[in-house]
Amino acid sequence: MDTVQGLVSVVKAMVPRGAYFVPDQQFNMFHNIDRELYAVLVMNLCRDPVESLHCIALWLWLERVGFKKVVTKLLSLPRVLVNELADEALACLGVIHNEKVSPLSTRRNDTPLMQRLIDSELALPFFAEHRLIAVRGLAKLVKEVCMRALKDIMQQAVERKAHQSLADHSLYHQQQQRQHPRQVQVQPPLAARVPTPSPPRIQFGSLPAAAQTNEVHPDDRTIFVTFSKGYLVHEWEVREFFTRLYGNCIESLHMQDVMPNEQPLFARIVCHSPAAIEYILNGNVKAKFTINGKHVWARKFVPKRPKPASPAPPPPPFNLPVSLGI
Repeated sequence: MDTVQGLVSVVKAMVPRGAYFVPDQQFNMFHNIDRELYAVLVMNLCRDPVESLHCIALWLWLERVGFKKVVTKLLSLPRVLVNELADEALACLGVIHNEKVSPLSTRRNDTPLMQRLIDSELALPFFAEHRLIAVRGLAKLVKEVCMRALKDIMQQAVERKAHQSLADHSLYHQQQQRQHPRQVQVQPPLAARVPTPSPPRIQFGSLPAAAQTNEVHPDDRTIFVTFSKGYLVHEWEVREFFTRLYGNCIESLHMQDVMPNEQPLFARIVCHSPAAIEYILNGNVKAKFTINGKHVWARKFVPKRPKPASPAPPPPPFNLPVSLGI
């Protein structure tokens, strides 16, 4: 099928038709190889569950516009190549979701593995040129196919991440206790403060069942996130991403105040508790996330403390009048 004809067929497929319900078991069987590839990404390669879901959507979209058996070919490759192709897919998604990128500003040699995979000179300018059709097609696939066919595997991946996070915290604090036993007695480890020996059931990710408290000053439970210039990230994308992965962790979200034609480059996320920051950053100083193909960096917010006032200069010496005779 010619690529242009494939794009036309995708547009026609967006027109609603008489639909009928397919049971989940049959639906998953039909998408078995898509599920298998997604499992490789999130279970074997330990990639981010959300960005991996969007990679699957992109590869399915390529099949719908005329490139044959993209998913089947990917499954036949060594995992190291699958991992690199996923990185190229994220680069394509970054172009698709960035309106400021023009076909002329993108290079044709940024996706060499994908070009070999589909035996085509398809490159980033293609995605910039067909952005509108790609955005609509991807949104439809994510909503109607990927979220339904992959949700149970995503659930497993997020739960495994939660288990691993708790295990890492436990190991870290055990080491701290051996090295600084008195200090740890004063500051009980996170595992002791979170009364959950195993993570609870997660709805696309949630924080461990820790008491949410607003008694701590907002500055001490705030995450500072930064965005790459030229890759617009909307407030709803940030909120949806963290809520989907970590549950109801956001008390408030403050994007950088900018003019209407400017892009915000940072945001502050006020969490319900300091434990949320520890969990989201996984004990690291800085963490990298990918939101709809766009890189986002997160770290604990460090407020600018006002400088202490300089002490007042001492008063000048007081001289008594000579007339007092002293």
